[in-house]
Amino acid sequence: TTHLSTPLLPHIVSLFAVSGAMETGIVGGKEVKKHSRPYLVSVQQHGSHKCGGILIRKDFVLTAAHCLNPNLASDAGHNNLEVVLGAHNIQKREKSQQRIKVIKNIWHPKYKKYTDEGDWRNLSVDIMLLKLKSNAKLDKFVKALALPSKNNKPPVNVKCTIAGWGMRNPGGKTSDVLYETSVLLLPPCECERKWQQYFDPGYMMCTATTMSNAFCQGDSGGPLVCSAKPQGLAIYTYPDKCNEPDYPQVSLNITPFLDWIASVINKKIFGYVLHLQQ
Repeated sequence: TTHLSTPLLPHIVSLFAVSGAMETGIVGGKEVKKHSRPYLVSVQQHGSHKCGGILIRKDFVLTAAHCLNPNLASDAGHNNLEVVLGAHNIQKREKSQQRIKVIKNIWHPKYKKYTDEGDWRNLSVDIMLLKLKSNAKLDKFVKALALPSKNNKPPVNVKCTIAGWGMRNPGGKTSDVLYETSVLLLPPCECERKWQQYFDPGYMMCTATTMSNAFCQGDSGGPLVCSAKPQGLAIYTYPDKCNEPDYPQVSLNITPFLDWIASVINKKIFGYVLHLQQ
């Protein structure tokens, strides 16, 4: 978690619960129809859920950079990281599930630099790609989600959805099954007014927070879906109370990073060429 010297400390939503396990959660909302979000991924470390993510190609998952700390040897390595695809209940070994090891995690190049310098701007590049050891088998339970186009402009004042596993209330119990909730995308000026310098309108977007509709600790990297497209990745909320109505919840805008994503997944890695086409 990034520590900032301000009472408006953004609360990065991938935090250790009291038990020491990584938790996620959606406050309010409803249980999703099983396998209605076949692109949604549970990113797990040592067998425990850590973050959400999006399958964007059969061999790559997109998630938030802060789900792994580049300054921790345990996180800089990838041997204990895997993704679970096709899941509804992550505590069960469902026949629909695919568990695939991660062989490389690729932070945005500025993320580690800003983190090393203790610079809050790491929030504006809070994005990471996970290269899978083997290709996911695409079927009715597991599908890749197309990213928005480069000329995409996120709609304002529309209802979007976000989903995750776990914490149903701040500090409360977790859920084994996937929940989703609807949230309202706000104009950037409202986000800046509340979050001040921590909100970068060029790279971020925010959604209205209510007591009964919010994403919560551990939902980092989960997609904010608006108009059937993944517009953002959940990154931070208000400290200690993810459903604080006075503070919008912040997501990273995916569109400004499309060139970086394409450059990573198209470049030569491990001796062979990775093609953008699925």
